[in-house]
Amino acid sequence: MAGVLHDMDYEKHPEAHPYRGVEELRRLGYPEEVLEAILGHASYTGTPRRTLMAKALFAVDELTGLITAAVYVRPDRSILGLELPSLKKKFKDKAFAKGVNREEIRLGAEELGVPLEEHMAFVLEAMKREAGLLGLEGA
Repeated sequence: MAGVLHDMDYEKHPEAHPYRGVEELRRLGYPEEVLEAILGHASYTGTPRRTLMAKALFAVDELTGLITAAVYVRPDRSILGLELPSLKKKFKDKAFAKGVNREEIRLGAEELGVPLEEHMAFVLEAMKREAGLLGLEGA
């Protein structure tokens, strides 16, 4: 639930993200654990990531953006052929997907207690399993 809703206010209210969305979700009665995870995914809120949900959301947020960007520059625009060595190369290339915060990707894996490479491989494979749903199967 937190993963689906965490950016619900970003396009309409980027200056108030994620506060505006959390305010609305609180009004609707969503659990505080979900709201804290959503607040914690944005480092600038200062919200500590105490639960596994909050840590996981933070850990995958920037990484899924990097993976998606890596897919979009592939000739076939498919995640299915994207391999970990290629993703690691994109991660190291600071000019690629400049808006992706690599330090937050590192910190997210660290907070989960997982080596960075293992984390990247896990998220990549999880996204491959849902390629159709994510619109990343290619042409």
